[in-house]
Amino acid sequence: MEKQQVLINGERLKETLEEFANFGRTDNNGVTRLSLSEVDLKARRHFQKCCEELGMSVAYDDMGNMYAVLSGQDDSLSPVVIGSHLDSVTKGGRFDGVLGVAAGLEAVRSIVDHDVKPKRPIVVVNFTNEEGARFEPSMMSSGVLSGKFDKEAMLQSTDSEGVPFEKALHESGFMGSEENRLKEAKAFLELHIEQGPILENESLKIGVVECVVGMACYEIEVSGESDHAGTTPMSMRKDALFAANDLIMDIRSKLNELPDDLVYTIGRMEVSPNIHTVIPNKAVFTLEARHQDMDIIKEVEHIAQSLEKSSGECQVNVRKLWGRETVWFEEKVVNQLEASADTLGYSYKKMVSGAGHDAQFIASYLPAAMVFVPSINGKSHSEDELTPWEDCEKGVNVILESALSLAND
Repeated sequence: MEKQQVLINGERLKETLEEFANFGRTDNNGVTRLSLSEVDLKARRHFQKCCEELGMSVAYDDMGNMYAVLSGQDDSLSPVVIGSHLDSVTKGGRFDGVLGVAAGLEAVRSIVDHDVKPKRPIVVVNFTNEEGARFEPSMMSSGVLSGKFDKEAMLQSTDSEGVPFEKALHESGFMGSEENRLKEAKAFLELHIEQGPILENESLKIGVVECVVGMACYEIEVSGESDHAGTTPMSMRKDALFAANDLIMDIRSKLNELPDDLVYTIGRMEVSPNIHTVIPNKAVFTLEARHQDMDIIKEVEHIAQSLEKSSGECQVNVRKLWGRETVWFEEKVVNQLEASADTLGYSYKKMVSGAGHDAQFIASYLPAAMVFVPSINGKSHSEDELTPWEDCEKGVNVILESALSLAND
């Protein structure tokens, strides 16, 4: 079957994104739409209504994930799945997550507009609680689908008011059957804002994402002794904060010798007793590093673990909090996204994702890949988050072009 060239309606996509932004819009034109909150439920109901108006059937699974299905010529074939999430962080942006869901919705609208009947079904999915802003952890439901998280443990996760996820899900009206879970797909496609500055800085419109990078996170605890800040000579002090500062400088020096695309962060520091007249007896800080080459991550881990052998007046204890392997996306799907960007004449590059996404979990059991579009000034998880409308349009066109190619394969 020869593929028909189909492009989306950019103005309609803009209207769709603004409609969703009204569910939890903040005074500064951002969005607060925590998972399974009342505004999230309104956004979910709106999404379902839009899908049903297109003749799609909508089902939920046991984690509240929503699946809107557009029938193909042969519904026995594995579908092409497009999606992301509708929930946001507190005072987040209008594009993070929802753009990926709106991409699927607009793709189907365009398919219906042009009276195209793909061979395979098209499914648009909204994953529950991707952000983890109300119920920890993030990517909760795709984690359950992929077997990365234990369902029963996730159901017991509580929000800041003590409400369990299970209770919120039951009361939402979106509790469905385990039988409805996403189990097979020709491909899973996720469109997302970059959440970083690379595409904008390089004046590119599309990022074809090859992987979600691996990472490691360590906690370093430095123990000294508290004494009076005014009476203890400098030579007799066991100052945990000074020792921690020396360690951090040493870490930076060593990590800066590794490849310059390694990113690392000293993200949290706690000092005790945290009183200006008392010498600190304890300083605890975290070191997190991310890179696609796991050999580089291993070098970071070696540097972190070697801190315990640091000499000096203070004791150093190092504990690994968590880590993850690099998740490489399906090469055939990545190549299809690249081919679509090329066919459409959009400037693009292959790149990696430093942030986590549902696609990384889905990729563990289904062919998956992602597309990025630029974030102005790299802003995300912020009310200042902004992606130009024309860039959103280009990203959805790449998703649509790829979905039709895959759906007719």
